Amino acid sequence: MNTVIRNNSGEKIDYTFNDSGSETVVIIGHGVTGNKDRPLVVSLAEGLAASGMSVLRFSFSGNGDSEGRFVDSTITKELSDLNAVIDAVEAEGKRVIYAGHSMGGAVGVFVAAADKRIQALISLAGMVNTKKFAETEFGEVTPDEGNMWDDDECPLSQAFMDDLRGINTLIEKGSQIDVPWLLVHGTADDVVLIDDTHDIFERAGQGKEKLIIEGSDHVFSDSIHMKAMVDGVLVWIRGINV
Repeated sequence: MNTVIRNNSGEKIDYTFNDSGSETVVIIGHGVTGNKDRPLVVSLAEGLAASGMSVLRFSFSGNGDSEGRFVDSTITKELSDLNAVIDAVEAEGKRVIYAGHSMGGAVGVFVAAADKRIQALISLAGMVNTKKFAETEFGEVTPDEGNMWDDDECPLSQAFMDDLRGINTLIEKGSQIDVPWLLVHGTADDVVLIDDTHDIFERAGQGKEKLIIEGSDHVFSDSIHMKAMVDGVLVWIRGINV
């Protein structure tokens, strides 16, 4: 696929597409401050490709090599990015599974709750209680002056904080998702607490499954935890009818 993908702001979305010829493409979206080349995204993409799946991993606008400004990155804006990627995949006649990590997981819940083109959903340490996340992680940082986790390359914007607080929580959207849904979370995640997954899982409809990885952090950084995440996703995909 050589398509140029642009969001509704006209910004070019950087992506890597591994085409196995399968009828279904797994689209992978990263979390806040991440990009398509983050280790967990690459590891999952490589595992899926090795199993014969077509995979597209992309950077949300303002992140990685995608166009746009990082300070404009919000969940609401990233909905346009994912929709543009789905449009491109659908134009190739492919079905879509979406896997999102952290804030990318929140984007997936938003889109899957309304867009029936997503045939199955995977949430990896997915952010659900967005207002709580904003206040816990960045409540003591001054927006438009300070940075996320003291990273000079990731300034904290007022737009980002306002968006998270305005959304508040995605819990009610769980009941609107009626496709197969796998929720993966590590018990040692101190960025997006595992309570987020437990909370939305209780509201989710039929077809939901939960994979809890004991001792894993937010990004599955330990090789054992990374393998458990990738293997768990692969087993689950093989077991669903998509």
